[in-house]
Amino acid sequence: MKEKNNNKKIKISFFGGTEEVTGSNYLLEIDGDDSSGRGKTRILADCGLFQGSRVAEEKNSDPFPYKPSSVDALLVTHAHLDHVGRIPKLVKEGFKGKIYSTYPTKDFAKLMLIDSLGVLEKEAKRHNDTRPIYQEEDVEKAMSLWEAKNYRESFEIGGVNILFKDAGHILGSAIIEITDSKRKESGAKKKKLVFTGDLGNSPEPLINSTEAVNDASFMIIESTYGDRLHEDYSQADLKLERTIEEIVKKKGTLMIPAFSLERTQRILYQINDLVENGRIPKIKIFLDSPLSIKATEVYKKYINLYNTEAKNSILKGDDLFDFPGLILTMEAEESKKINEIAPPKIIIAGSGMCNGGRIVHHLKNYLPSKNNTLLFVSYMAVGSLGRLLHDGEKLVNIMGEKIPVEAEIEKIGGYSSHADLNGLLEFAANSADSLEKVFVTHGELKSSSFLAQRLRDYLGVAAIAPAYGETREIEI
Repeated sequence: MKEKNNNKKIKISFFGGTEEVTGSNYLLEIDGDDSSGRGKTRILADCGLFQGSRVAEEKNSDPFPYKPSSVDALLVTHAHLDHVGRIPKLVKEGFKGKIYSTYPTKDFAKLMLIDSLGVLEKEAKRHNDTRPIYQEEDVEKAMSLWEAKNYRESFEIGGVNILFKDAGHILGSAIIEITDSKRKESGAKKKKLVFTGDLGNSPEPLINSTEAVNDASFMIIESTYGDRLHEDYSQADLKLERTIEEIVKKKGTLMIPAFSLERTQRILYQINDLVENGRIPKIKIFLDSPLSIKATEVYKKYINLYNTEAKNSILKGDDLFDFPGLILTMEAEESKKINEIAPPKIIIAGSGMCNGGRIVHHLKNYLPSKNNTLLFVSYMAVGSLGRLLHDGEKLVNIMGEKIPVEAEIEKIGGYSSHADLNGLLEFAANSADSLEKVFVTHGELKSSSFLAQRLRDYLGVAAIAPAYGETREIEI
């Protein structure tokens, strides 16, 4: 008699984060347990904005390729907009299920989603839409559906067990592990589906390192830096120190566009160290980002999630995000007055890709002078203003004006909060004995293709980089 196959079938559809770094959105359709009368369960992993170009922005207005009301739950890896930015739209269009994430991710997501309303309203006007893709009431409704979990606090949705592990990417970022609840109860050997989310560039000086997963059967892995290596932190710290020293010598302005979550806190942490140890001259440093200021307050709320070194510094009385010379500019009028302050000075402002936020005004003011420096510490998507400047464009369009680029353009790769090629391979290699298939996502085509080939060559694992809309079936 043929043995009954008790494996749970899962269809995975890739509706974002394919052949690009933004728009992460994956739909799981899980077969129910016929004996219990449970039907198919639909779970989303992430629901992010497409970012970087006008084409990407237009995709955000498109209908979802599935019925939001048919989705039972949404799992969120972390609070960057390319992972959470369309959640209010999902709710607006009929989603009524539960949203799950860690506690910091829930707090950060509310900040990010409300902050992005202004940008979305501008986009809507530019595209002649009457309204943006969501309003503040949609954010509030989404938050009412949101349930936070601790790391390693397991919970069940429709016959599968969910567990969040620390991804080490930003505070609260999570790796999602999914197993069959029934197999767990019976003691049978279980298979595991793992969503890496964005993996961290560990070890970080502030948050804990990425937790290892050593028994994944199937993996959906990011590939933002899947075809390159980062410089190490010591080199990155030294380059930041020398760049600041150089701007003081030139009596110029140093602009650092940085994402409000993690990158800004990482830069503040390092400048704090440089200032307190007398390694850089006294200089005014403006944190010109209301979102970064609010996000830093959330960081202070979750000291329990810091690594041991950062906790010990706080116990000794060190405020990791405050130091002599730091000026916080919450209001627009305060931001405008920065231009009146004589250089040398440093301006840290959002957005990291230079596609919006206060950094755009500073670029307009300071790019035309050779005395100034633009320092990139973040990833920039293809088509973004930051990417154009990084790639050497000498004349850029900012707020309807052609701005000549005379300022020095510098890049520090070591501050990336993403794992590089070696980090990604190492993470996957921990499960080399159990891996059946790896789906490589969240990277430009060259990065995802390169990483997929390395996984095949080095680990002997079946690895593919799926296209948008592609559906694959697995069994756990």
